[in-house]
Amino acid sequence: MLQSYLEELRKTKLLEPMEELHLWERVAQGDMQAHQKLMTAYQPLVFKIAVSFQLPEHETMELVQEGMVGLLEAAENYDYSRGVAFSVFATFRIKGSMLDYLKKANSGALYLEGDLGSGLTLGEVLPAMQASPTEMAERQLLHEKVTQALGRLPEKEQQVITSMYLEDKTAQSVADAIDVSLGHVYRLQKKGVRRIRGMLSRFIHDFNKG
Repeated sequence: MLQSYLEELRKTKLLEPMEELHLWERVAQGDMQAHQKLMTAYQPLVFKIAVSFQLPEHETMELVQEGMVGLLEAAENYDYSRGVAFSVFATFRIKGSMLDYLKKANSGALYLEGDLGSGLTLGEVLPAMQASPTEMAERQLLHEKVTQALGRLPEKEQQVITSMYLEDKTAQSVADAIDVSLGHVYRLQKKGVRRIRGMLSRFIHDFNKG
């Protein structure tokens, strides 16, 4: 899997400085094709950072996924007019996403892109066999709310979230399944998580107060 992904990355065309600047100008005007071209061009940077952690293949690919989320966040906050190279700006966000993932993985809790708004993990949302009857009832209620929110997502966002978080599929396999680019999968992932957070925000606030 790692090797095949690397082979795909080798086909990525590097951008000339003026070409990249022109693309950022188009992005500022809302051009999503320019945005996708930039994200594709920077996938090798994400891969390079992920490989630097020297982890097993499966974990490296997980870091790539987390790094792509960081890349997308960096693009959202990047201001090309300030003259800072995007590669420098994005590296910090990409590494930050990867380090956050590793910290949570090592603590035994993988979060749904950070959390659902109040530190709740998917593991906490799903009923646990050894939980008390009260805890099981609470978690079952949370599970039902998450399921309802998931069912209200647009079809492709729902498919991406279900595949990546509940079926533990890689972003690349999801991209292949729904016939879109890897970058588009990450955008769908991010939009889906944000929608779920929005739909659950009031419920989780009241739940935590209780």
